[in-house]
Amino acid sequence: MSLALKQVFNKDRTFRPKRKFEPGTQRFELHKKAQASLNAGLDLKQAVQLPHGEDLNDWVAVHVVDFFNRINLIYGTISDSCTDQTCPVMSGGPKYEYRWQDEHKYKRPTALSAPKYMSLLMDWIEVQINNENIFPTNVGTPFPKTFMQVAKKILSRLFRVFVHVYIHHFDRVSQMGAEAHVNTCYKHFYYFVTEFNLTDHKELEPLKEMTSRMCH
Repeated sequence: MSLALKQVFNKDRTFRPKRKFEPGTQRFELHKKAQASLNAGLDLKQAVQLPHGEDLNDWVAVHVVDFFNRINLIYGTISDSCTDQTCPVMSGGPKYEYRWQDEHKYKRPTALSAPKYMSLLMDWIEVQINNENIFPTNVGTPFPKTFMQVAKKILSRLFRVFVHVYIHHFDRVSQMGAEAHVNTCYKHFYYFVTEFNLTDHKELEPLKEMTSRMCH
């Protein structure tokens, strides 16, 4: 890892505090298990598989939070070159434009600049993952019936961050020596969402060619 990259990652340039897992909880143990697999250099395709005897909702919840933290950090590393002027539209090349919609201010799909879209996205995800009714942290508290639906929406929207970063800011990623790190995170994310069918194939289209080369 380059010195410049180390400095960036050591600063932990996330937009907001990380959601952490409380020690002693089942979710914390699962998080440790997932991290141990990665640290041991286990093949990413194997690392995403549901451990024997574990609950799928718990496994997905752990990964959604982890991907949020990591992708938030990746965007933070290039955010100085993603401005209202450089990226007036949240897009992934000329063919794909992403419009923002939520339950509050933007009730219809609205075209926004990439940084504005990213800020709303990260705020929205943070609200979801800190909502005990959606992501319960107490052992024994059941997940709501809508949990997987919310998780899919979060992951689909996080995928758009990869699309924008790869298509519009990869020169900045390479310049910082972060290419290997971002590629590994992308592969991990891609294998996870495809293992459990958590993202519509239509959403994956913008990076289809790159993915076929990177994820065999």
